Amino acid sequence: MAFIEVAIALFGGILIGIVTGIAPGIHINLVSVLVVASAPFLLQFTSALSLVVFIISLAITHTFLDTLPTIYLGAPDEAQALNVLPGHRLLMQGLGHSAVLYTILGSLGSLLLGIILFPIFIWSMIRVQPLISSWIGYLLIFIMAYMILREKKKKLASLVAFLLAGSLGLLVFSIPHLHQPLFPLLSGLFGVSLLLLSFMQKSIIPPQKVHQPLTISRKNTIKSVSAASGMGFIAAFLPGFGSSQAAIIGTQVVGEIGDEGFLSLVGGINTANMVISIATAYALDKARNGAIVAVNQLMDGITFSQMLVFLAVSLVAGGIATIAVIYLSKIFARLIVKVNYQQLILVIIFFIISLTFYFDGFMGLVILGTATSIGVVASAWGVGKNHLMGCLILPVILYFVL
Repeated sequence: MAFIEVAIALFGGILIGIVTGIAPGIHINLVSVLVVASAPFLLQFTSALSLVVFIISLAITHTFLDTLPTIYLGAPDEAQALNVLPGHRLLMQGLGHSAVLYTILGSLGSLLLGIILFPIFIWSMIRVQPLISSWIGYLLIFIMAYMILREKKKKLASLVAFLLAGSLGLLVFSIPHLHQPLFPLLSGLFGVSLLLLSFMQKSIIPPQKVHQPLTISRKNTIKSVSAASGMGFIAAFLPGFGSSQAAIIGTQVVGEIGDEGFLSLVGGINTANMVISIATAYALDKARNGAIVAVNQLMDGITFSQMLVFLAVSLVAGGIATIAVIYLSKIFARLIVKVNYQQLILVIIFFIISLTFYFDGFMGLVILGTATSIGVVASAWGVGKNHLMGCLILPVILYFVL
């Protein structure tokens, strides 16, 4: 009976994870909070272990599926924000499905590597955290300074864009009672700004080639998956250090890997982060994301056998999610060329505006409008969108340094 309950929870989590992955603005944290809030009622019919299995399978599946709205609709969440531009470039070359496959390559590879290296992660967490946590802020300062100074002709513009986005991030995170602060912030900087430029340029999405062979080399695949697992490890146990910050450092570590490798890197970090967060909860009894916070609230500590169950659940969820995202991506690729892209852009922007207003009212709209303006200005200056991650990196720098 217990096995049947766990199996139902596993497949239920996968199903809901598919929904949250393809629906912009619906985050796994929201579902996790609802599960915890409903726990007194649900525990009359099932076990805490089943609820945790549901949350973990949901979270893993979400990290595979959230690439679809990022690449096809330009509506990213925090983990996928940096993938908007390279994904859009490939979409405009008829390679949107290939862009999705690159992210899945990173996610699945990082999932498998993360499980293989799981004992090493557990062993090193207790020893590494005290050594590295005090240096993260200074490391991020060094990385951002290096990224800005390496710009050949846009050093000042890149610095200004970084500081503008960073200042906006500081303001947003200082506003109390925002329900979804990241949604308007990242959608404006990376999504709506790009969509507006495509609208003004009257871009047309070409027919998508869903059977195009992947061009990423084996070397770049290994580099991107390894970096994603390593950066996901760091992001999993350091407070305030998220997937996007990890991606910024990861791109500097691996060097030039092209759009294909970059998509794999960013796609893999979030999955690796989620898997390694299980090790954090087991070894340190700490949570670094909403899903694991919910897990800790439902269970009084994680035993070794339960940890093994969660890893098995992650592996099954990742395998099924891979099949699901490939199938759904082909549907996205087929449908997106049948609609008027100009009208689709307006519908997507209206949808983002509506969600923003629903979550945070007029204050959310102010954040969305300001972020969009900064994103458009950065594009006009010819500044790389990676500098706009200052919206998250500057607050983290100040968190660690001050």
